[in-house]
Amino acid sequence: MSKQAYEKNLKTWIEDEKAALELIVVVGKLWFDKSIELVIFRNQMVDRSASELLQLHHYAREVVQHPLTVHDTLGLAKAISRSQIAPSRLDIGKIGVDWLDDKGKYPNELAFINKKLEDYIGKDKINLKPKDVILYGFGRIGRIAARELITQAGKGQQLRLRAIVTRDKKPEDIVKRADLLRTDSVHGHFPGTVIPDVEQSCIWVNGQKIHMISAAKPEDINFTKFGISNALLIDNTGVWRDRENLSRHLKSKGVSKVLLTAPGKGDIPNIVYGVNNRQFDVDSESVWSAASCTTNAIVPVLAVINRALGIEKGHIETVHAYTNDQNLLDNYHSKFRRGRAAALNLVITETGAESAIAKVMPELSGKFTGNAIRVPTPNVSLAVLNLQINTPTTKDTLNEIMRQAALKGDLVEQIQYSFSNELVSSDLVGSPTPSIFDSPATIVSKDGKGIVLYVWYDNEYGYTRQVIRLAKQLAGVLRLSYY
Repeated sequence: MSKQAYEKNLKTWIEDEKAALELIVVVGKLWFDKSIELVIFRNQMVDRSASELLQLHHYAREVVQHPLTVHDTLGLAKAISRSQIAPSRLDIGKIGVDWLDDKGKYPNELAFINKKLEDYIGKDKINLKPKDVILYGFGRIGRIAARELITQAGKGQQLRLRAIVTRDKKPEDIVKRADLLRTDSVHGHFPGTVIPDVEQSCIWVNGQKIHMISAAKPEDINFTKFGISNALLIDNTGVWRDRENLSRHLKSKGVSKVLLTAPGKGDIPNIVYGVNNRQFDVDSESVWSAASCTTNAIVPVLAVINRALGIEKGHIETVHAYTNDQNLLDNYHSKFRRGRAAALNLVITETGAESAIAKVMPELSGKFTGNAIRVPTPNVSLAVLNLQINTPTTKDTLNEIMRQAALKGDLVEQIQYSFSNELVSSDLVGSPTPSIFDSPATIVSKDGKGIVLYVWYDNEYGYTRQVIRLAKQLAGVLRLSYY
């Protein structure tokens, strides 16, 4: 490369980075002033660095195959800030692609936005009433949920984390809980302020007061004493999964709905957000389940394949990161093999994924077998879907079906399309979708009817994002969205 070309490329990058810095300001003002959240192909833009935003634009260009630049996005974001759009979640990547296709029809970005999002304009389009949230349990999912609820608080018009219930006995345990929230060996340092307050039995996080409540039985708690009412309680302990025990939360004063972060037993609705959440009336039920991380990973992909090609039968093999349910070193465990040292062994164990599929997609009932292998990694898992399909296909056709599902339709929040030949599990820590489709790994048999799909998932963060999406629906605080 000549010196002239080098200087030109460097100047272009600097101009892009300056635009990204300006975009950060616009994104932040939209979020905190108007409750308008901008994302780019489902990837968060709030609280991102300039370099991260530029990388997200690179990903967008590769996936959508459009020359979308940060300057395009900045112009559209400014137009959105000048419009009268109601509280909403807008995928500016999708909007940007539409702008590149249609900008010749409009005098400027504002005219395009006012036409494209005309159904979103006007404060009367949506009236959000904040919902109190209680976390029952403060383990891996509980702490990630707390981080996410705080991060997504914005103007406080949606979910408000008001209390966390644990079995702590000593006041100083609050300090330990705060430390675990502040730092995490897998997900890194929480980018916010976490201050334990032993005197008031609370933790202050980014200016929000979260009551720390110690209790052995849910019936013993009166949340109204803390100014909490009509709350959604998220039970992330996994101790109870049946209706009788989960309904004990409803006997607590101040709780109106319960959401379990594990597969629910019996007649409890098991929901994979994006797939079957619209099949239920949220006011008709008080106890809900967000299913499992594995179910949330595989069901969106199965839904796409079944719709496009038809599934005759299949086997699901889960390669799952170890969890706190296993032993650090060999010791007694109620289940076979899980007693062996988690960080030293591959451990064959059972999975409830095949039965969970039937609960979420009854049309696939009886078509699957399943098993799991726990592996010595702390987070991010992999589901291998070995399927027999009804309609013959090719690798290119199959990958294109999944690429389109990641860009359009009702599963864009659930499926991310990866085109990287170098993708490994650690790359996906913090992925916001429950399913990451690994397109280079796709295998199709010679007759086109046997396919093997590889679906990654952050079994902690990606799953928790699904829990939060469902929580917003149950709480009635979903904003308008454009994907």
